[in-house]
Amino acid sequence: MHKALCPGSFDPPTLGHLDVIERTAQLFDEVVVAVVANPEKASAFDLEQRTQMLEALTTHLPHVKVGSFSGLLVDYALEQGASCIVKGLRAVSDFDYEIQQAQMNQQLADVDTMFMAARPAYSFLSSSLIKQVASLGGSVTGQVPALVEEALRARFSGRSSHGC
Repeated sequence: MHKALCPGSFDPPTLGHLDVIERTAQLFDEVVVAVVANPEKASAFDLEQRTQMLEALTTHLPHVKVGSFSGLLVDYALEQGASCIVKGLRAVSDFDYEIQQAQMNQQLADVDTMFMAARPAYSFLSSSLIKQVASLGGSVTGQVPALVEEALRARFSGRSSHGC
């Protein structure tokens, strides 16, 4: 059985994230969506909220489960029995950072990393940009699932300027 890990902060999950998860689920027998707990990073949504959103958003994928971790990604991958980490790439700048992590993960625990190119429709999306637009009252329709859009609206209600 081939199991993959799709890690990320998912703060918040975007349609680009879901696309990578769905495409990974077509390639592997089982996929674990691994939500990272990073106490040093200010998040719009806490770990439990992000995990719950992803659980709701992946119910249509029977071989996908959602978990969370802190610490080294490779330790979590080994704990889950995953032989591969799958990362989505939007641009060359993503690759520059991710290749170093992939090589370190290979060195530390002999865990391979696969890179999946983002679909052009999602290549500009980032959780940071989505949070910025939503916090300023802009629309993120078509960039995040409706459930996430509602959560963003609730999180940032009361803020009113438009723009980026």
